[in-house]
Formats: sequence, C-alpha cells, structure tokens
Amino acid sequence: MAVRKDTIFEQYLAPIARLFIDESALRRFYESIDWQTASDQFRDPQLVYPAYYSSQHFHSIEGGYLNISAAVSYDPITQYALPPNETWVRQSLIDSIQTHPRRILDLGCGTGSTTLMLKQSFPQAEVIGLDLSPYMLVVADYKAKQAGLDLSWQHGKAEQTRFPDGSFDLVTASLLFHETPPIVAQAILQEADRLLTPGGEVLILDGNQKTLRQTEWLTQIFEEPYIQSYAAGNLDAWMGAAGFGAVQTQEFWWIHQVTRGVKPLSGQTEIWGEETIDEGQWAMG
Repeated sequence: MAVRKDTIFEQYLAPIARLFIDESALRRFYESIDWQTASDQFRDPQLVYPAYYSSQHFHSIEGGYLNISAAVSYDPITQYALPPNETWVRQSLIDSIQTHPRRILDLGCGTGSTTLMLKQSFPQAEVIGLDLSPYMLVVADYKAKQAGLDLSWQHGKAEQTRFPDGSFDLVTASLLFHETPPIVAQAILQEADRLLTPGGEVLILDGNQKTLRQTEWLTQIFEEPYIQSYAAGNLDAWMGAAGFGAVQTQEFWWIHQVTRGVKPLSGQTEIWGEETIDEGQWAMG
C-alpha cells in the first residue's frame, strides 16, 4: 500500500493512532479473505468507475477506495477520526429520522457502519447499502454477518443507482458528500429525490461546512481531494435545488452536521427563503 507521507495525518496523527491499532489483527483479517472471490459476489462487471473516484488517492492511499487496504484500514482509522465518538456521531443521523421507514437506502455505505445501525434501529425495514468499492462491501457484509443482521449490498454509483422511481422512503448518506465534487453531490440529491416516495426523507451526515470554512487546517488533515469545495458549498441550498422541502441542518459536536429534507407530497407547495415555490421549481439559495 503506497501512502503519502506529507499529510498532517501521516506526519503527526498516524504514529499516535498506530499505538491503539492492532496491526497484526488487521493483517490476519486481510489474509483471511480471498478478496477476488469475495468482491466478485458484489462487483457489477458493467459498472464504469467515474473519474472523480478512480483517479484520486483518498486518505493518502494509492488508488483510494479501490485499494483493498483502504477497506481493511477504514474502520480502525475512522474510530479516531470522528470525535468525540464514532458511534455517537453516526447515531446523530439515526436520531434525526422522523418517520418509520420500510425501505432504506444508504448511499456510499462504505464498510456499512451506519447501514448496520439503521437496520438495528429499524429491524422490520429492508435496508440496502450501496457503494462504489466492492472491497468496502466485502467488509460491510462480513460485519453484518458477524452481527447477525440481514442486509443487502449493491455495487454502484450514488448518483445513478438504477433503482426504480419511488423505491424508498428513507435515503441516507454518511461521510460521502465531502468525498465527491459538489456537482456530483447535487446529482446524488437529485437521485435521492427520484428514489423517494412523496413524504420520504433524505438525511446527510458529514462535516460541518461552516466550521470547515472557518478552520482550514481541518480540511488538510487527510488527503481529501474535494473537501474544500464541499466546505465552500451550502448543503441546504443543494437540497432545495433538488426539490426537497423542510430542509434543516443541525450541528453536532462542532465539526459534524446532519442535514434533513423531505420530498414534498404531490402538488404540495413549499417555502424556500422568502419565496413560495411550487414543487419542481426550486432555485439555488
């Protein structure tokens, strides 16, 4: 695994994190899986990886999430990268859900940490996790089986899922938007609007855009190719432009935020800013 050594994380934080990470256990886990066979169970052979994903070295790892090592090391690193506590941060998304969903789609699910929590919170719901990395899905499936949870995993793009219109009543994304260009993040929200039934919810957990704008060093800890453009954006406005109403962002622990929106009922009129705008006629705020 080729890793850049000039990032803040690798220079200052990684040596501390490695004191708490059992690298021998990670190596045993890596060696215990036939990654080619396991990933083939999820891999869509017709999927073409978008350039914004395949051309970047996310988190200083050469090849980013298409590197098996990224899947193996993601959970041990992330538990220290989401202060004050990873479970509490992910739970903030769960706690913001205001409906009782029957079908849930978790976009950019990664190793399935939030996906598993969604299933545990809504055990009667069908929960599907979607990700571009088949290796991340291998780890997610392993974790689900270890927890005795029945989940489905899909290899695909969050901005073009190929599920039918109105397939879900809850769509979520955790820590996805800061790893995509803003134009892709907005396309993902448009896709979420298409996938949701009227009255369905979308919830996005990610870095606090306001804090990231005011604290530039936070955007430089890891190698995140799109985080500064994410920080410069406005997720509330992106949601409004995609057609969602009742948009609200709540800050958690200063550096995290959860943004929630609702797909309007058919023919419903929503309020955005000081203007009344009919469904489908939203403008960027």
